[in-house]
Amino acid sequence: MVPRIPVSVDLVVLTVRCQALSALVWRRDKPPYEGRWALSGGFIQLDEDLPAAAARVLAERAGLPGAPVHLEQLQTYGYPDRDPRQRVLSVAYLGLAPDLPASTEAHMSWQPVSSLSEMAFDHRRIMVDGIERARGKLEYTPLGAAFCPPEFTVADLRRVYEIVWGRPLDPRNFHRKVTKAEGFLVPTGGTTTRDGGRPAKLYRRGPAVFLHPPMLRSLKE
Repeated sequence: MVPRIPVSVDLVVLTVRCQALSALVWRRDKPPYEGRWALSGGFIQLDEDLPAAAARVLAERAGLPGAPVHLEQLQTYGYPDRDPRQRVLSVAYLGLAPDLPASTEAHMSWQPVSSLSEMAFDHRRIMVDGIERARGKLEYTPLGAAFCPPEFTVADLRRVYEIVWGRPLDPRNFHRKVTKAEGFLVPTGGTTTRDGGRPAKLYRRGPAVFLHPPMLRSLKE
């Protein structure tokens, strides 16, 4: 007899909020792991594929229907003891988003990832894997702009990189790299003075899929 193993989708939704890299989580109110933070998730329905399940969980469980969240499959987790109640496979998805309002679900909350040292199940491990994927994405793809509003300054983008990578970057070198990367940024023709000082040019995300040259964390700024 072939064993039947439930399959769930768990979401690592990250954003930059209040100058901190934050994840969308909820505090469990019953065993197991009562009182611990957990990622939003849900079991896959028989009539849906994985991307549809992830989109449904984002809308219904995470409370972000229609939100501009970039979703991509992260990894599958299937070791036997990850859920003490039963054997469950989890397909994790990574979501990247600009600073979003509070979830429509009252039990969901944005929390700085630095404060999430203990989580339910293996969700801390999944979240850490998601953070590292996000950091790598910022090196080779333009997804750093996914944390920004539709129009943003180079300083806005630099703050995203600094917060996600967890280290300061030289403003001049950063400006040179992102404006030289082919197809990364497109000038809107507008400016803003919201940060004070001289007007700063506004940009939007360009058509590039990969960054040439990449923004390597190993390089000195």
